[in-house]
Amino acid sequence: MKRVLIIGAGGFIGGFIAEESLRRGYDTWCGVRPSTSRRFLSDPRLHFVELDYDSPSAMARQLRGALPEGEKWDWIVYNLGATKVMVYSDFNRINYQYLRHTIEALETAAMMPARFLYMSSLSALGPCDEKNYEPYRAGMIPCPDTRYGTSKIKAETVLETTPGLDWIIFRPTGVYGPHEQDYLMMVKCIDRHWDFGIGFRKQLLTFIYVEDLATAIFDALERGKTGKKYIISEPRAYTQKEFRRIVSDALGGKWVIPVRLPLWMAKAASVVAEKYGVFKMQPSTLNTDKYKIMKQRNWNADPSEAEADFGFVARHSLPEGIRLTVEAYRRDVEIARAAKKAGKGGKE
Repeated sequence: MKRVLIIGAGGFIGGFIAEESLRRGYDTWCGVRPSTSRRFLSDPRLHFVELDYDSPSAMARQLRGALPEGEKWDWIVYNLGATKVMVYSDFNRINYQYLRHTIEALETAAMMPARFLYMSSLSALGPCDEKNYEPYRAGMIPCPDTRYGTSKIKAETVLETTPGLDWIIFRPTGVYGPHEQDYLMMVKCIDRHWDFGIGFRKQLLTFIYVEDLATAIFDALERGKTGKKYIISEPRAYTQKEFRRIVSDALGGKWVIPVRLPLWMAKAASVVAEKYGVFKMQPSTLNTDKYKIMKQRNWNADPSEAEADFGFVARHSLPEGIRLTVEAYRRDVEIARAAKKAGKGGKE
């Protein structure tokens, strides 16, 4: 039986990775902080190791103490990362330095795995062809224009320069599904009959349903090629209008008012939201780094290398994945309403 460690298991994607690992019969371990929520990690078959990402020496002791002497994890899935921060230097600390500390800790503890899969991002490549809408391809030369994307490229370089490490890098497009928050905000807006977008030129969007991403991770660990970087995406792109229609249909055919904001207005709103987040001491979903991602017109992606190397298939089309996401959203709403009602003693 393979022994798998998922570092950064507490988030939205991490719970699905752990679930897929258990489904395949692997001995599944979750690397988490002491403060990490285990809401999506409730299966009693899961094992946990608490890690101090700021200290490589402490991490080495924690990793070594989790298993019997001389044993180690066969595979490590590194899913730790930040997509929004209050201070931009945190992208470098969390997305780059923490990975470097992890590799150092594994070397110190003599626990380097047989295979290491790192979750990067399509944003690591920077803007693609904004004129002809040619798709992202696995062999593209990275040219990130965001702090987030730059931190991901720096982390990728750590793996590429670690001698003897059998690594695979995933660059997924927008990941969505039950419990994800950013796309859920868009679903909620459409549920309230509004759809906000920025810019007036055509924009192509690509998506990957979270369960398909989790499946791809273990297919790649089993059959993927060492030292490869794979784009993970549904093999077609959607316009904003198509996305709006798909979500509206999943919500029961809601009428929707599309609102397009000029780029200058969206940029101004990003600056204000970012400063407000700093004032509130909370990272803002809308910020100047995210603005560069939102204004990008071409997210068309080509996952053919993943298809060729380990048989990757996106089993959920966007309509099917959105339907499942909306069902989960509605269940959560009903649970929240029931809890609120119970808290009032059943009184309206």
